[in-house]
Amino acid sequence: METLAEGPVRNVALITGAGRLASIGAGIARQLAAEGWDLVLAYWQDYDARMPWGSEPDDVVRLTAELEAIGARVHSLPADLEDPGTADRLLAEAVRLAGPLKGMVLSHAESVDSGVLDTTLESFERHFAVNTRASWQLIAAFARQATADGAAIVALTSDHTAFNLPYGASKGALDRIVIAAARELGPQGISANVLNPGPVDTGWMDDEVREALTERQPTGRLGTPADVAGTAAFLLSPAGRWVSGQLIKSDGGFSVW
Repeated sequence: METLAEGPVRNVALITGAGRLASIGAGIARQLAAEGWDLVLAYWQDYDARMPWGSEPDDVVRLTAELEAIGARVHSLPADLEDPGTADRLLAEAVRLAGPLKGMVLSHAESVDSGVLDTTLESFERHFAVNTRASWQLIAAFARQATADGAAIVALTSDHTAFNLPYGASKGALDRIVIAAARELGPQGISANVLNPGPVDTGWMDDEVREALTERQPTGRLGTPADVAGTAAFLLSPAGRWVSGQLIKSDGGFSVW
C-alpha cells in the first residue's frame, strides 16, 4: 500500500476531533492544507451520535475530499480515545501511513454538561480518559516519533467549570500536561501550547446561548473554526515554534472584562 511518505517530503500533522465539517478540527485542517501540510485526521462518530448535533456519516469523506482538492494528502482514521490502547495505535498507524509527524493538534473532546451534584462516576471517568489520559498518551507517543529537527503540539482547551464539571476539570488537567510537555520536550525541539478559542459555534449552541454569548463578545460576533485555525497554524509553523509552554486565549477578546 502506498503511503503519504512515498511522495515528495512535506510536513504532516495529526489532528484529532476532525470528524465533522463544522468542527474546530476541520477548520484547522483546512488552514494547514492551504499552507501545504499533509494530514492524518482522527475522529469518533459514536461520540457525535450521542450528542445533540448528531452524527453526519458523510462528513469525514466530504472533508477528506475538500482537503485533497486543496492539494493535501489525507488519511482519516477512526479512534475511540476512551480505550486505553487507542492513542498508541493511532500514532503508530499515522506514522506508518504518513511518515514522521511534525505537528499534532488535539481538538478531540468528551463534553457532557453536569455539575458537582449530578456528575456520575462513569461520566467523570470518561471525560478524564478522553480529554486527559488519551491526550497525555498522544503527546508521549508523538514525542517518541519526532525527528531531530523538532515538532509542535497544540491542544484545545476551555474555561468551562461550573455546571460542566468533568469537562472543565479534565481540560484543566490537560493544560498542565501540555505545559509540562513544553518544558520536558523542549530539548527535543518540540514546542507545546494550549489554545483557548472561547465560544465557537460548532453546532452545540441554541439561539438563546448564541445570543447571550454574542452580546458578551467585543467583536460583535462569535468566533469561527477559521478564526482559531490561524493561531493554531502559526504555532505549528517554524515561525511560531519559539512560543511554547503558553495558554493562549485566541477568543476575539471574549475573556477580557
